Amino acid sequence: MNLIITIVTITTLLSVILAMVSFWLPQMTPDHEKLSPYECGFDPLGSARLPFSLRFFLVAILFLLFDLEIALLLPLPWGNQATTPETTFFWASMVLIILTLGLIYEWIQGGLEWAE
Repeated sequence: MNLIITIVTITTLLSVILAMVSFWLPQMTPDHEKLSPYECGFDPLGSARLPFSLRFFLVAILFLLFDLEIALLLPLPWGNQATTPETTFFWASMVLIILTLGLIYEWIQGGLEWAE
């Protein structure tokens, strides 16, 4: 109990100190140069709100799905809630099969093709 109180006290104290320091530090005054976008030393030639290809969005969604797969499968060796290791292997295999089927469907539909 003493350790928990100590940790909570240190965390609260550190948070309050950091909040006070952020208010006491001098505020940055933005000027024209600081507000302009930096593009490798060149002046921006066009608008930053240009439309982009939907393919990039689809690849980003696929990346997020497989990133989620890793997040779901990584803690499986430490999951002792399953009755047997075979049950854990079964559910991990089911997740992999579902995601693999989704990838195959995306591939068949042509979502991974860059050339049209």
